[in-house]
Amino acid sequence: MKRSILHVDCNNFFASVESIYDPSLREVPCAVSGSKQDRHGIVLAKNELAKKFGVKTGDTIWQAMEKCPGLRTVEPHFDRYNKFSKLFKGICFEYTDLLESFGIDECWLDVTGNRKDALTIAEEIRCRVKSAYGLTVSVGVSFNKIFAKLGSDMKKPDAVTVITEDDFREKVWGLPAEDMLGVGRATLKCLRGHGVYTIGEIACTGAETLRSWLGKSGEELWKYAAGLDNSRVMRFDEKTPPKSVSSGYTPYRDLENENDVRILIYALSENVAAQLRRHGLCCRTVSINVRDKELNHICRQGHFSCTISDSSRIAEKALELFRSSCGISAPARSLTVCASDLVPYTEEVQLDLWGETQREERRDNINRAVDSIRKRYGYGAVCHAVIMQDKRLGMFDPKLIGDAHPVGIRR
Repeated sequence: MKRSILHVDCNNFFASVESIYDPSLREVPCAVSGSKQDRHGIVLAKNELAKKFGVKTGDTIWQAMEKCPGLRTVEPHFDRYNKFSKLFKGICFEYTDLLESFGIDECWLDVTGNRKDALTIAEEIRCRVKSAYGLTVSVGVSFNKIFAKLGSDMKKPDAVTVITEDDFREKVWGLPAEDMLGVGRATLKCLRGHGVYTIGEIACTGAETLRSWLGKSGEELWKYAAGLDNSRVMRFDEKTPPKSVSSGYTPYRDLENENDVRILIYALSENVAAQLRRHGLCCRTVSINVRDKELNHICRQGHFSCTISDSSRIAEKALELFRSSCGISAPARSLTVCASDLVPYTEEVQLDLWGETQREERRDNINRAVDSIRKRYGYGAVCHAVIMQDKRLGMFDPKLIGDAHPVGIRR
Protein backbone atom coordinates (compact mmCIF):
# COMPACT_ATOMS: atom_id res chain seq x y z
CA MET A 1 0.00 0.00 0.00
CA LYS A 2 1.32 3.43 -0.94
CA ARG A 3 1.89 5.68 2.04
CA SER A 4 -0.16 8.83 2.59
CA ILE A 5 1.75 11.37 4.69
CA LEU A 6 0.53 14.83 5.71
CA HIS A 7 2.54 17.72 7.11
CA VAL A 8 0.43 20.34 8.89
CA ASP A 9 2.07 23.71 9.52
CA CYS A 10 0.38 26.61 11.34
CA ASN A 11 0.96 29.86 9.43
CA ASN A 12 2.78 32.61 11.37
CA PHE A 13 1.84 30.72 14.52
CA PHE A 14 3.04 33.02 17.31
CA ALA A 15 1.77 36.15 15.56
CA SER A 16 -1.55 34.48 14.72
CA VAL A 17 -2.11 33.45 18.33
CA GLU A 18 -1.28 36.97 19.55
CA SER A 19 -3.85 38.42 17.12
CA ILE A 20 -6.54 36.19 18.67
CA TYR A 21 -5.96 37.95 22.00
CA ASP A 22 -5.51 41.37 20.36
CA PRO A 23 -7.46 41.56 17.05
CA SER A 24 -5.97 44.99 16.25
CA LEU A 25 -2.70 43.20 15.39
CA ARG A 26 -4.36 41.78 12.27
CA GLU A 27 -4.52 45.26 10.72
CA VAL A 28 -0.85 46.25 11.09
CA PRO A 29 2.58 44.73 10.37
CA CYS A 30 3.40 42.82 13.55
CA ALA A 31 6.28 40.76 14.91
CA VAL A 32 6.65 38.67 18.05
CA SER A 33 10.09 39.32 19.50
CA GLY A 34 12.17 39.03 22.63
CA SER A 35 12.84 41.94 24.95
CA LYS A 36 15.07 44.78 23.75
CA GLN A 37 16.28 45.42 27.30
CA ASP A 38 17.71 41.95 27.96
CA ARG A 39 19.20 41.67 24.45
CA HIS A 40 16.82 38.99 23.21
CA GLY A 41 15.38 41.39 20.64
CA ILE A 42 15.14 38.84 17.81
CA VAL A 43 12.06 38.38 15.60
CA LEU A 44 10.51 35.03 16.54
CA ALA A 45 7.52 35.30 14.20
CA LYS A 46 5.82 37.84 11.97
CA ASN A 47 2.44 38.21 10.30
CA GLU A 48 1.78 38.36 6.56
CA LEU A 49 1.79 42.18 6.49
CA ALA A 50 5.26 42.30 8.05
CA LYS A 51 6.46 39.56 5.69
CA LYS A 52 5.55 41.78 2.70
CA PHE A 53 8.08 44.35 3.98
CA GLY A 54 10.80 41.70 4.04
CA VAL A 55 10.80 41.11 7.81
CA LYS A 56 12.27 37.67 8.50
CA THR A 57 12.41 35.36 11.48
CA GLY A 58 15.81 35.84 13.10
CA ASP A 59 16.08 39.55 12.25
CA THR A 60 17.07 41.79 15.13
CA ILE A 61 14.41 44.33 16.08
CA TRP A 62 16.43 47.20 14.62
CA GLN A 63 16.82 45.32 11.32
CA ALA A 64 13.09 44.65 11.21
CA MET A 65 12.31 48.29 12.02
CA GLU A 66 14.55 49.46 9.18
CA LYS A 67 12.60 47.28 6.75
CA CYS A 68 9.21 48.21 8.21
CA PRO A 69 9.25 51.52 10.19
CA GLY A 70 5.64 51.03 11.35
CA LEU A 71 6.28 47.53 12.69
CA ARG A 72 4.45 46.74 15.91
CA THR A 73 6.28 44.34 18.26
CA VAL A 74 4.84 42.21 21.04
CA GLU A 75 6.58 40.00 23.57
CA PRO A 76 5.99 36.22 23.36
CA HIS A 77 3.50 34.34 25.56
CA PHE A 78 4.54 30.71 25.40
CA ASP A 79 1.68 29.51 27.60
CA ARG A 80 -0.72 30.69 24.89
CA TYR A 81 1.28 28.98 22.14
CA ASN A 82 1.37 25.68 24.04
CA LYS A 83 -2.40 25.88 24.55
CA PHE A 84 -3.17 26.40 20.85
CA SER A 85 -0.58 23.83 19.83
CA LYS A 86 -2.46 21.19 21.80
CA LEU A 87 -5.78 22.36 20.35
CA PHE A 88 -4.82 22.17 16.67
CA LYS A 89 -2.94 18.89 17.15
CA GLY A 90 -6.02 17.55 18.92
CA ILE A 91 -7.95 17.93 15.67
CA CYS A 92 -5.17 16.16 13.77
CA PHE A 93 -5.16 13.34 16.32
CA GLU A 94 -8.79 12.52 15.48
CA TYR A 95 -7.57 11.10 12.15
CA THR A 96 -4.59 9.02 13.35
CA ASP A 97 -2.42 8.32 16.37
CA LEU A 98 0.62 8.31 14.07
CA LEU A 99 1.23 11.98 14.80
CA GLU A 100 4.83 13.18 15.07
CA SER A 101 5.36 16.72 16.30
CA PHE A 102 7.99 18.81 14.54
CA GLY A 103 8.06 21.78 16.84
CA ILE A 104 5.22 23.56 18.55
CA ASP A 105 3.41 24.60 15.36
CA GLU A 106 3.76 21.68 12.94
CA CYS A 107 3.42 17.91 12.77
CA TRP A 108 3.41 14.91 10.43
CA LEU A 109 0.47 12.52 10.13
CA ASP A 110 0.45 9.06 8.57
CA VAL A 111 -3.09 8.48 7.30
CA THR A 112 -2.27 5.42 5.19
CA GLY A 113 -5.29 3.08 5.09
CA ASN A 114 -7.71 5.69 6.45
CA ARG A 115 -11.24 5.35 5.07
CA LYS A 116 -10.91 8.92 3.77
CA ASP A 117 -8.31 9.82 1.18
CA ALA A 118 -5.36 12.02 2.21
CA LEU A 119 -6.51 15.12 0.27
CA THR A 120 -9.95 15.02 1.90
CA ILE A 121 -8.37 14.74 5.36
CA ALA A 122 -6.00 17.63 4.60
CA GLU A 123 -8.88 19.89 3.53
CA GLU A 124 -10.93 18.92 6.57
CA ILE A 125 -8.07 19.71 8.95
CA ARG A 126 -7.43 23.06 7.24
CA CYS A 127 -11.09 24.09 7.46
CA ARG A 128 -11.68 22.78 10.99
CA VAL A 129 -8.64 24.48 12.53
CA LYS A 130 -9.60 27.77 10.88
CA SER A 131 -13.25 27.53 11.94
CA ALA A 132 -12.61 26.37 15.52
CA TYR A 133 -9.58 28.48 16.49
CA GLY A 134 -9.10 31.21 13.89
CA LEU A 135 -5.72 29.81 12.83
CA THR A 136 -4.75 29.07 9.25
CA VAL A 137 -2.65 26.04 8.35
CA SER A 138 -0.83 24.90 5.22
CA VAL A 139 -0.87 21.17 4.56
CA GLY A 140 1.49 19.14 2.40
CA VAL A 141 0.25 15.77 1.13
CA SER A 142 2.77 13.28 -0.24
CA PHE A 143 4.15 9.74 -0.11
CA ASN A 144 6.97 10.54 2.35
CA LYS A 145 7.78 12.97 5.14
CA ILE A 146 10.33 15.06 3.25
CA PHE A 147 8.02 15.93 0.36
CA ALA A 148 5.02 16.42 2.68
CA LYS A 149 7.09 19.03 4.53
CA LEU A 150 8.09 20.65 1.23
CA GLY A 151 4.44 20.74 0.18
CA SER A 152 3.33 22.60 3.29
CA ASP A 153 5.98 25.25 2.57
CA MET A 154 5.09 25.72 -1.11
CA LYS A 155 1.74 27.51 -0.66
CA LYS A 156 1.09 29.82 2.28
CA PRO A 157 -1.11 30.77 3.97
CA ASP A 158 -4.20 28.56 4.22
CA ALA A 159 -3.52 26.04 1.43
CA VAL A 160 -3.11 22.36 0.57
CA THR A 161 -0.38 21.11 -1.80
CA VAL A 162 -0.16 17.56 -3.15
CA ILE A 163 3.13 16.02 -4.34
CA THR A 164 2.88 12.53 -5.84
CA GLU A 165 5.33 9.89 -7.00
CA ASP A 166 4.43 10.79 -10.57
CA ASP A 167 4.91 14.57 -10.42
CA PHE A 168 7.53 15.21 -7.70
CA ARG A 169 10.29 15.78 -10.24
CA GLU A 170 8.31 18.57 -11.91
CA LYS A 171 7.17 20.15 -8.63
CA VAL A 172 10.24 19.67 -6.43
CA TRP A 173 13.43 19.40 -8.45
CA GLY A 174 13.41 23.03 -9.57
CA LEU A 175 13.24 24.36 -6.00
CA PRO A 176 16.35 25.83 -4.29
CA ALA A 177 18.42 23.27 -2.40
CA GLU A 178 17.91 25.15 0.89
CA ASP A 179 14.14 24.51 0.72
CA MET A 180 14.70 20.83 1.53
CA LEU A 181 14.83 19.59 5.10
CA GLY A 182 18.41 18.75 6.08
CA VAL A 183 20.10 21.50 4.06
CA GLY A 184 21.40 23.95 6.65
CA ARG A 185 23.81 26.84 6.31
CA ALA A 186 27.02 24.78 6.28
CA THR A 187 25.60 22.14 3.92
CA LEU A 188 24.30 24.81 1.56
CA LYS A 189 27.73 26.48 1.46
CA CYS A 190 29.32 23.15 0.53
CA LEU A 191 26.74 22.40 -2.17
CA ARG A 192 27.09 25.82 -3.74
CA GLY A 193 30.85 25.46 -3.67
CA HIS A 194 30.41 22.42 -5.92
CA GLY A 195 27.89 24.13 -8.21
CA VAL A 196 24.77 22.46 -6.79
CA TYR A 197 21.89 24.90 -6.37
CA THR A 198 18.60 22.99 -6.73
CA ILE A 199 17.00 19.88 -5.25
CA GLY A 200 17.11 18.28 -8.71
CA GLU A 201 20.84 18.88 -8.92
CA ILE A 202 21.26 17.14 -5.55
CA ALA A 203 19.39 14.11 -6.93
CA CYS A 204 21.46 14.08 -10.13
CA THR A 205 24.78 14.45 -8.31
CA GLY A 206 24.59 10.94 -6.90
CA ALA A 207 24.89 9.37 -3.47
CA GLU A 208 28.61 8.52 -3.59
CA THR A 209 29.67 12.00 -4.66
CA LEU A 210 27.52 13.67 -2.00
CA ARG A 211 28.89 11.28 0.62
CA SER A 212 32.45 12.27 -0.33
CA TRP A 213 31.50 15.93 0.19
CA LEU A 214 29.28 15.70 3.28
CA GLY A 215 29.82 12.28 4.83
CA LYS A 216 26.84 10.11 5.76
CA SER A 217 24.46 13.09 5.69
CA GLY A 218 25.27 13.58 2.00
CA GLU A 219 23.88 10.15 1.19
CA GLU A 220 20.75 10.97 3.21
CA LEU A 221 20.28 14.20 1.23
CA TRP A 222 20.45 12.25 -2.01
CA LYS A 223 17.71 9.89 -0.79
CA TYR A 224 15.56 12.86 0.20
CA ALA A 225 15.96 14.59 -3.17
CA ALA A 226 15.43 11.37 -5.14
CA GLY A 227 12.13 10.67 -3.35
CA LEU A 228 13.50 7.64 -1.49
CA ASP A 229 12.94 8.80 2.10
CA ASN A 230 11.20 5.99 3.97
CA SER A 231 11.43 7.29 7.56
CA ARG A 232 8.29 6.49 9.50
CA VAL A 233 5.93 8.83 11.30
CA MET A 234 6.19 8.06 15.01
CA ARG A 235 3.25 7.67 17.38
CA PHE A 236 2.30 10.77 19.35
CA ASP A 237 3.50 9.23 22.63
CA GLU A 238 6.70 7.69 21.28
CA LYS A 239 9.93 9.06 22.71
CA THR A 240 13.33 9.02 21.03
CA PRO A 241 16.57 9.34 22.99
CA PRO A 242 18.39 12.64 22.44
CA LYS A 243 21.38 12.68 20.12
CA SER A 244 22.89 15.59 22.04
CA VAL A 245 22.12 17.92 24.93
CA SER A 246 22.88 21.63 24.79
CA SER A 247 22.32 24.84 26.69
CA GLY A 248 22.92 28.33 25.31
CA TYR A 249 22.40 31.89 26.50
CA THR A 250 22.66 35.47 25.29
CA PRO A 251 23.60 37.59 28.36
CA TYR A 252 22.47 41.15 29.03
CA ARG A 253 25.87 42.42 27.92
CA ASP A 254 28.81 41.11 25.91
CA LEU A 255 31.21 38.62 27.49
CA GLU A 256 34.08 41.06 27.82
CA ASN A 257 36.83 38.84 29.22
CA GLU A 258 37.70 35.27 30.11
CA ASN A 259 36.16 35.54 33.58
CA ASP A 260 32.78 36.43 32.04
CA VAL A 261 33.12 33.44 29.74
CA ARG A 262 34.08 31.17 32.64
CA ILE A 263 30.99 32.17 34.65
CA LEU A 264 28.62 31.50 31.77
CA ILE A 265 30.30 28.23 30.78
CA TYR A 266 29.94 26.86 34.31
CA ALA A 267 26.26 27.87 34.46
CA LEU A 268 25.50 26.27 31.10
CA SER A 269 27.51 23.15 31.96
CA GLU A 270 25.43 22.71 35.12
CA ASN A 271 22.31 22.56 32.97
CA VAL A 272 23.82 20.19 30.41
CA ALA A 273 25.11 17.79 33.08
CA ALA A 274 21.80 17.78 34.98
CA GLN A 275 19.91 16.96 31.79
CA LEU A 276 22.33 14.14 30.95
CA ARG A 277 21.75 12.57 34.35
CA ARG A 278 17.98 13.04 34.01
CA HIS A 279 18.07 11.03 30.78
CA GLY A 280 20.41 8.43 32.30
CA LEU A 281 23.18 9.34 29.86
CA CYS A 282 26.87 10.23 29.77
CA CYS A 283 28.83 11.97 27.00
CA ARG A 284 32.17 11.49 25.29
CA THR A 285 32.31 14.83 23.42
CA VAL A 286 31.82 18.46 24.43
CA SER A 287 31.53 21.33 21.97
CA ILE A 288 31.07 25.07 22.24
CA ASN A 289 29.40 27.50 19.86
CA VAL A 290 30.42 31.13 20.30
CA ARG A 291 28.70 34.03 18.57
CA ASP A 292 30.85 37.15 18.45
CA LYS A 293 29.65 40.77 18.46
CA GLU A 294 29.52 40.67 14.63
CA LEU A 295 27.11 37.68 14.94
CA ASN A 296 29.59 35.23 13.41
CA HIS A 297 29.42 31.66 14.77
CA ILE A 298 32.55 29.72 15.75
CA CYS A 299 32.31 26.05 16.81
CA ARG A 300 34.93 23.84 18.48
CA GLN A 301 34.76 20.37 20.04
CA GLY A 302 36.88 18.14 22.27
CA HIS A 303 36.74 14.52 23.46
CA PHE A 304 37.11 12.62 26.75
CA SER A 305 38.90 9.33 27.26
CA CYS A 306 35.98 8.10 29.36
CA THR A 307 32.23 8.84 29.55
CA ILE A 308 31.21 11.65 31.91
CA SER A 309 28.15 13.50 33.21
CA ASP A 310 29.95 15.83 35.62
CA SER A 311 29.38 19.59 35.19
CA SER A 312 32.90 20.52 36.29
CA ARG A 313 34.51 18.22 33.71
CA ILE A 314 32.22 19.55 30.98
CA ALA A 315 32.95 23.14 31.99
CA GLU A 316 36.72 22.56 32.12
CA LYS A 317 36.70 21.05 28.63
CA ALA A 318 34.53 23.89 27.26
CA LEU A 319 36.80 26.51 28.81
CA GLU A 320 39.86 24.72 27.43
CA LEU A 321 38.29 24.85 23.95
CA PHE A 322 37.63 28.56 24.31
CA ARG A 323 41.17 29.30 25.45
CA SER A 324 43.03 27.17 22.94
CA SER A 325 41.02 27.63 19.76
CA CYS A 326 42.18 30.10 17.18
CA GLY A 327 39.52 32.63 16.28
CA ILE A 328 37.65 32.60 19.60
CA SER A 329 38.16 35.48 22.00
CA ALA A 330 36.20 37.98 24.04
CA PRO A 331 34.13 40.04 23.57
CA ALA A 332 31.42 37.56 22.61
CA ARG A 333 27.67 38.02 22.33
CA SER A 334 26.43 34.53 23.25
CA LEU A 335 27.66 31.04 24.04
CA THR A 336 26.33 27.47 23.84
CA VAL A 337 27.73 24.32 25.48
CA CYS A 338 26.78 20.97 23.94
CA ALA A 339 27.37 17.35 25.00
CA SER A 340 27.26 14.64 22.32
CA ASP A 341 28.41 11.06 21.60
CA LEU A 342 25.93 10.01 24.25
CA VAL A 343 25.86 6.56 25.84
CA PRO A 344 23.62 5.05 28.54
CA TYR A 345 24.88 5.58 32.09
CA THR A 346 24.75 1.83 32.70
CA GLU A 347 27.03 0.99 29.76
CA GLU A 348 30.16 -0.89 30.83
CA VAL A 349 33.40 1.08 30.69
CA GLN A 350 37.06 0.04 30.57
CA LEU A 351 38.77 0.56 33.93
CA ASP A 352 42.11 2.35 33.92
CA LEU A 353 45.21 1.96 36.09
CA TRP A 354 45.23 5.55 37.34
CA GLY A 355 41.93 5.57 39.18
CA GLU A 356 40.10 7.86 36.75
CA THR A 357 37.01 5.62 36.73
CA GLN A 358 36.84 5.62 40.53
CA ARG A 359 37.13 9.42 40.61
CA GLU A 360 34.27 9.66 38.10
CA GLU A 361 32.13 7.42 40.31
CA ARG A 362 32.78 9.68 43.33
CA ARG A 363 31.92 12.75 41.25
CA ASP A 364 28.75 11.05 40.05
CA ASN A 365 27.63 10.29 43.62
CA ILE A 366 28.17 13.93 44.57
CA ASN A 367 26.29 15.18 41.49
CA ARG A 368 23.31 12.96 42.17
CA ALA A 369 23.18 14.23 45.73
CA VAL A 370 23.20 17.80 44.38
CA ASP A 371 20.38 16.88 41.95
CA SER A 372 18.34 15.58 44.88
CA ILE A 373 18.88 18.78 46.88
CA ARG A 374 17.91 20.97 43.92
CA LYS A 375 14.81 18.93 43.24
CA ARG A 376 13.66 19.56 46.79
CA TYR A 377 14.87 23.11 47.42
CA GLY A 378 15.34 24.66 43.96
CA TYR A 379 18.20 25.35 41.56
CA GLY A 380 19.82 28.04 43.72
CA ALA A 381 20.23 25.76 46.75
CA VAL A 382 23.60 24.50 45.45
CA CYS A 383 25.76 25.89 42.67
CA HIS A 384 29.39 26.49 41.74
CA ALA A 385 30.98 29.39 43.59
CA VAL A 386 32.14 30.89 40.29
CA ILE A 387 28.52 31.43 39.22
CA MET A 388 27.86 33.50 42.35
CA GLN A 389 30.32 36.13 41.08
CA ASP A 390 27.72 37.26 38.59
CA LYS A 391 25.77 39.01 41.34
CA ARG A 392 28.48 41.63 41.15
CA LEU A 393 28.95 41.58 37.37
CA GLY A 394 25.25 41.76 36.46
CA MET A 395 25.64 39.60 33.37
CA PHE A 396 22.71 37.23 33.86
CA ASP A 397 20.50 35.58 36.42
CA PRO A 398 21.40 31.84 36.42
CA LYS A 399 17.72 30.96 36.93
CA LEU A 400 16.91 32.57 33.58
CA ILE A 401 19.07 30.10 31.67
CA GLY A 402 16.62 27.28 32.33
CA ASP A 403 17.12 23.60 31.73
CA ALA A 404 19.22 22.24 28.92
CA HIS A 405 17.20 20.79 26.10
CA PRO A 406 17.75 17.60 24.10
CA VAL A 407 18.51 18.18 20.44
CA GLY A 408 17.65 15.28 18.16
CA ILE A 409 18.48 14.76 14.49
CA ARG A 410 15.29 15.71 12.71
CA ARG A 411 14.36 13.53 9.80
